[in-house]
Amino acid sequence: MASDAAGARTGPRHPSPTHAPTSGTTVLAASFMIFGGAMAIFEGIAALAKDSLLVVTRHYVFEFSLTGWGWVHLILGIALVFAGCAVISKALWARFFGVAVAGLGAIANFLWLPYYPLWALVLIAVNLFIVWALCTGMHREADAGLPT
Repeated sequence: MASDAAGARTGPRHPSPTHAPTSGTTVLAASFMIFGGAMAIFEGIAALAKDSLLVVTRHYVFEFSLTGWGWVHLILGIALVFAGCAVISKALWARFFGVAVAGLGAIANFLWLPYYPLWALVLIAVNLFIVWALCTGMHREADAGLPT
């Protein structure tokens, strides 16, 4: 008589994504969130300090004062670092919050391009990678817990 190799499963058929194992992609996204958030914080501080490193442009469509841009980047940076720490602690809400904040960060850095182009391009790439990694990481982790 052949025995069942898998045995009886007592757990739920479709496990909750909050109990799924954390993939390397999600951990990498969380570390990039902390890095990108710290860089956005530095960007905001530089703008608030009216550093001579930044070029003030005129006749730009999205022309805010440098102080206004500083506060935008500072708040987004703090939110991104907070979300990155929460993703490392495996909070499901932090993934969705991180996607939203990283998306807003990419838009803010796109609008920031005339002030500091290289820094803005790097942070756009980092924020888009965060969005991609958090979205694909959730699917991989949910699929990892499904019975075969």
